[in-house]
Amino acid sequence: MDSIIQAVNGWVWSPALVILCLGAGVYFSIGTRFVQIRHFGEMVKLLFSTDKTQKTGISSFQAFAMALSGRVGTGNIVGVATAIGYGGPGAIVWMWLIAFLGAGSAFTEAALAQVYKENHHGQYRGGPAYYIEKGLRSKVLAVIFAVSAVVACGVFMPPVQSNGIAISFANTFHIPVAYIGGALALLIGLVVIGGVTRIAHVAQIVAPFMAIVYILLAIIILICHASEVPAVFADMIRSAFGMNEALGGILGSTIAWGVKRGIYSNEAGQGTAPIVAAAAKVSHPVKQGLVQAFSVYVDTLLVCTATAVMILACKTYNVYAADGSLLVAAENISLGHPDVSYTTAAISTFLGMQWGGIVVSVALFFFAFTTIMAYYYYAETNLVYLFGHGKKEHILIWVLRISVLTMVFFGSVKEAKIIWDLGDIGVGMMAWINIVAILLLSPKSFRLLKSYEKQKKQGRDPVFDPQELNIKNAGFWEEKNKE
Repeated sequence: MDSIIQAVNGWVWSPALVILCLGAGVYFSIGTRFVQIRHFGEMVKLLFSTDKTQKTGISSFQAFAMALSGRVGTGNIVGVATAIGYGGPGAIVWMWLIAFLGAGSAFTEAALAQVYKENHHGQYRGGPAYYIEKGLRSKVLAVIFAVSAVVACGVFMPPVQSNGIAISFANTFHIPVAYIGGALALLIGLVVIGGVTRIAHVAQIVAPFMAIVYILLAIIILICHASEVPAVFADMIRSAFGMNEALGGILGSTIAWGVKRGIYSNEAGQGTAPIVAAAAKVSHPVKQGLVQAFSVYVDTLLVCTATAVMILACKTYNVYAADGSLLVAAENISLGHPDVSYTTAAISTFLGMQWGGIVVSVALFFFAFTTIMAYYYYAETNLVYLFGHGKKEHILIWVLRISVLTMVFFGSVKEAKIIWDLGDIGVGMMAWINIVAILLLSPKSFRLLKSYEKQKKQGRDPVFDPQELNIKNAGFWEEKNKE
């Protein structure tokens, strides 16, 4: 079974998907005239705006926090270590690049999710399945994406988060992983049973707070290693383009691991973040597109970079070739294949081994906990899309909850490599479908941006009229404008 999972992961994450992700980011960046740069100030301003005329939905900041909770997770602590361990320091540069370009993809998919959202039992639902069916008019492809998202977010991806928590707590506190998995499943259950509103309230408090605390800690550690920082950035740049003598032979792995871990962490183009974006109440879809683009920056350029530079400056990492041979070994410490120990060792150079383990365990717990909440919401929304208009909805939602909690426990007791392979398969399945869909729908997103910018120049608070832009099947907005 392990060899089958690895083979499937290799097919899904072939070089074609890496090229597709990078190419889509370039296309959307050029097509929007680099909206991720031009409207950076607007992104921050819109975090705290909301459309008070819409009684349903969540605020822009809550949607941002939920998307950030999905983005900031194990990928920022363990995923970064994995990227360095198998791709070298240069993989981080490719993570930056996919984040910068991916912000254009994130803008597009979030704006489209707002266009085609629906009011379902007092909650806004939307995302790729909805804009594929209504925008591309392809029910079959929409169903394929929805099924992929339920499987990926409800089965494959939660174990990645719980696995990181379990390993870290077991190493630090010497608690059996089964106990950790059971306690984590119980806590997740208490939140997800409360639905999207409870998830949003928890996320808006926990996710930003932990991200800020973690970044501040990283800054303190980097100040202590200030003399190493310039050399670290120089080494990352050289390694990213194959100019490091020891790592020049793994340039392909450097790019692939950087893109793969970048997308896993920031979710740009993956198709999950627009599910949350659709739940926000805004007067124009572009507003939420800009907010979601900003969350990509926070995830990768701040949190991932904080982890990476700590590990590299403290030299607490190994680099392995594809055949398993050791290319670079950590200094003054014995480490194995990449996992949470790389980050723990880096923080321990400042706080000591015991406190370093405690800090990483606590940070990982909150990051991964909120990410599992977001995964559940992604899966639930796609389940509602598939079965939300019949009597089966409530039964299947409870089946999904049990599935997520079971997989949380499973991930806690299973070996990490297979867990990450399953998570990568889940991400890749959704990315293939979603990126193709938003490329085909891109003319609509470009019209949306022009409409928004035109109204801003006129000194108006932009509002969306689908008829004015010749966008059909935007039922929610058509009804809203009639009212």
